[in-house]
Amino acid sequence: MSGTFLGMPGFASGARRRGAAENGNTGADPGFPAFPEAAHTSVHDERLRGNLRHATHTIRDKRARAVAELADWAELREAGRRIKDRTLRHLDRYLLQLEEAVTAAGGTVHWAADAAEANRIVTDLIRETGETEVVKIKSMATQEIGLNEALEAEGIRAYETDLAELIVQLGDDRPSHILVPAIHRNRGEIRDIFRDRMGDWGRAAPEGLTDTPADLAEAARLHLREKFLRAKVAVSGANFMVAETGTLVVVESEGNGRMCLTLPETLISVVGIEKVVPTWRDLEVFLQTLPRSSTAERMNPYTSMWTGTTDGDGPSRFHLVLLDAGRTDTLADATGRQALRCIRCSACLNVCPVYERAGGHAYGSVYPGPIGAILTPQLRGTESEIDASLPYASSLCGACYEVCPVAIDIPEVLVHLRERVAARGGPGHRLERAAIKAAGWVLDRPGVLAAGERLAHRTRALHPGNVPGAGAWTDSRDLPEMPAESFRDWWRKNRT
Repeated sequence: MSGTFLGMPGFASGARRRGAAENGNTGADPGFPAFPEAAHTSVHDERLRGNLRHATHTIRDKRARAVAELADWAELREAGRRIKDRTLRHLDRYLLQLEEAVTAAGGTVHWAADAAEANRIVTDLIRETGETEVVKIKSMATQEIGLNEALEAEGIRAYETDLAELIVQLGDDRPSHILVPAIHRNRGEIRDIFRDRMGDWGRAAPEGLTDTPADLAEAARLHLREKFLRAKVAVSGANFMVAETGTLVVVESEGNGRMCLTLPETLISVVGIEKVVPTWRDLEVFLQTLPRSSTAERMNPYTSMWTGTTDGDGPSRFHLVLLDAGRTDTLADATGRQALRCIRCSACLNVCPVYERAGGHAYGSVYPGPIGAILTPQLRGTESEIDASLPYASSLCGACYEVCPVAIDIPEVLVHLRERVAARGGPGHRLERAAIKAAGWVLDRPGVLAAGERLAHRTRALHPGNVPGAGAWTDSRDLPEMPAESFRDWWRKNRT
């Protein structure tokens, strides 16, 4: 799923693509700060906050209108949830059915346990063709595994063809939104990137390029056309895979995907194992909910479907790389596995007050926003400081759950993952557990509690502004002012 909103103002960003972070693995980049530190910087950027607010509010308002057109939206949402849950419960069976159908249709299926194996498979397949360049459709899975960087290390250049991804690539940048990766760039910045960098990657930008959407789109069209006509190999992801027929589905707004899927001789698709759906009837549900939740359209301008290979029509060689990379581990978690329902619509990002203020780069992950806060720590683990901080990148307001077209209870999973992070221990968590244990002992003894309350009230003038050892809480919150007497004493004097 892709979308580009050149008409929206953006904001400058100093974040850059960190190829080493995902080159061959899904681990966090040790050079990137944890969410609290990264967000602390971004929330003080008034221009960033203003433009993010404008962009996300525009998208979510359009989505609300599109969803309101369907009287049975709640039923579609519930149907999507049930289809995804049923598929995940029997994922092994549907994946084997998919492999059999793809193979019978002339395709070849490869299984990749992790990012390194997926990158190695794709690299070897491209080498077999003798080509040194490929065109790519926007794909979260290939971003997740750092495929572009892995190919570059082997002397293979990958050209992004989605307009927003092209902007990110030419700007040596990093995506900041699932649907609109270049949402952090304004039109003036895009014009400058095209003017300064297009010539390094192929056809240069036209002379006198302006920042009007039509001119920018035309510059991208001319730049990409020569690549489409020359490319012999394409790399894609997929929004869905239909197990009963081995059909893959890509939905998009620009037509670049259609060019990649039809013109090259070899097509390699890297897809997470959770993207499978059992039947065409199941697919019909998501073809209604995905476009409305993402681009606020009744249907996508381009919905491309292909099943294996067909003589004289499209690529003559098709390879499907099924990616695990932490998904099986996520599936084993009864609470956390609901994150695998995600259809990458990005609706949760557009309603999230934290994302609106912090922006996508602060998450340090290919998957930003609320869904990234629960998906990334499960795919990568919570060992790094970055990943351990993501479950706390939320106010738990629940807006993300309300708009999710497959009813992922993101707040529930966030709390679940916070518990997992806390269970790992550390000095702060040990102190917290000790404090809770002591509080439990006091609350079980009314007399001790009453004596403690009286002592606290009598000594309130001596209380510190911050509780020792609780700086993470009190640094951003004021302690409540201690009243002159406890409620217990007030009740005794006035109600007895």
